[in-house]
Order: sequence, then C-alpha cells, then structure tokens
Amino acid sequence: MLIADDWKDYELIDTGNGEKLERWGKYVLRRPDPQIIWPFTEKNKSLWENADACYHRSSKGGGAWDYKKKLPQRWGVSYNKISFYIEPTGFKHTGLFPEQAVNWKWIIDKISSTSKKVNVLNLFAYTGGATVAAAYAGASVCHVDAAKGMVQWAKENISLSGLSDRPVRFITDDVIKFIQREKRRGNLYDGIIMDPPSYGRGPKGEIWKIEDSLYQFVEECMGVLSPEPLFFLINSYTTGFSPTVISNILKLTVKSKYKGTISCGEVGIPVSSTGLVLPCGIYGRWEAN
Repeated sequence: MLIADDWKDYELIDTGNGEKLERWGKYVLRRPDPQIIWPFTEKNKSLWENADACYHRSSKGGGAWDYKKKLPQRWGVSYNKISFYIEPTGFKHTGLFPEQAVNWKWIIDKISSTSKKVNVLNLFAYTGGATVAAAYAGASVCHVDAAKGMVQWAKENISLSGLSDRPVRFITDDVIKFIQREKRRGNLYDGIIMDPPSYGRGPKGEIWKIEDSLYQFVEECMGVLSPEPLFFLINSYTTGFSPTVISNILKLTVKSKYKGTISCGEVGIPVSSTGLVLPCGIYGRWEAN
C-alpha cells in the first residue's frame, strides 16, 4: 500500500462508526466513509463533537452539511509547492482526494526525470490534482472532464498554484468521444492519467459503466500514446475492484506494446490518533524502463 503520510495542510485525525474526522488547513470536518466499520476511541470524543462541520446523510438520498461555525465557502490548502481549493459540497466531497498525493509525487518524478518535452493527458480529471502536479513538473497538460464545474475548479487550482502561465488545455467533453477525435487528429501524449468513475454520464447522456467500458477505453487510449511514452496511471474507487484487475488491463494493453514495468496496489492515509491506515482506493501504474 502507498500511504500519503507527508501532508502538512491535511490530517486524518480519527476514524470510527462509519465516519472520518479530518483537518483541512485550519478547519475540521466530519463526514461518512462506508469502509470505516470499527468504533472510534472514547478519548477522542470531544474532537468529534467539536468539528467545525459535519455531513449528515439523508434517508431520501444525498445529505447536507451541519455547520457548527461559519466557514468560508472555500479555502486553500497546499501540498509541498502546489495548492488546491477546498469546498464542502452537497455530495460530502471537498474537491480533493488527499491520498492521491502519492500519485502526484510519482507524476512529478516521472516528468522531472526526462529532459524531453512531455505531453500529459488527464482523463476524468475532476478538479485537477494530477493536472496541477503535471503542470508544476513542466509538462504540457490536457485536462478533460465531462462536468463543466469541475473543469472550472481545476482552472482555479492551477491559478492558486501560480501556474497560470503553464501550457494547460481545459476540455469539457465526454472522454471517449474526445479520445476518438484526438486519434483522428493525430495528437499524441507521453503520459496518460485516468480516474474513471464506477458509473457516469457524459454531457449528452453518454453512459459509462466501469466494468463494461474500462478495458475498451484503455485500448482506445493506446491510439494516442506517443512512440516512447513515459507512464500510464489508472486510479479507481470502485468497490470490489482488485488492483490486479487494473494490472491485468495494463499488461494486455500498454505493456504488451511498450514493455516497461507495472505496479499496482492500494492507496491509503494514516490516522494520526490511532496509527491505523484508512484504505482509499486502488491504483495501477505502467512506466517505461
């Protein structure tokens, strides 16, 4: 397991009873996590009760935040030299997955290790954590997501990180149709990053189901890889998906053509008050030798 244990502006304080207690900068949030099936320790009870905001699920679906004090609509946090806006949303998310810091470091290292100009494609790119990391490392980045609001958020994260002058293209589009057009245009990328959802819809109602679509989509992406690519990264938060599934897909596609090395596993975050580690999804990486 890769553990994101070098944050300063983020801390997973405690976990228990289906919830996690997190510090984002100077604000403490309490929100649900279905993997936390153990109890919290009584010694931390006051920490839980004094959280600045708590997300409550609704029996009708969704939920809402209960604020103990007035918080800004959004605020910034930094990871090393890159920064991101945090904003509690109606779907319990904050706009950032802090465990992905392990992949941001890897992306930065891969891009920084070469002297050639690197083009990176970030698909299902959300608010652009990986986009910011790749741009910071000096790559040209194409950021693609079907949600206009997420693309705008990513632009703001680039600006917050002081990278507005970097060559980043922001595209609001269905990722499959975008890849098909890029193939026809002959555009190529040295690195591809994707964080596919379990289920989703494109701007025109296109349906994505990861179990039906992922392998074929990775095959499509092979058509936009450069002759000597640097890396291919797949993240997944789909319940029940094994890292070996991602590894097998990469072996049958990218590795079969470009050789290289594959690694896969879980990503997690340490719980500062207990020493536990919260698992937070899986990854599969291919990299050139």
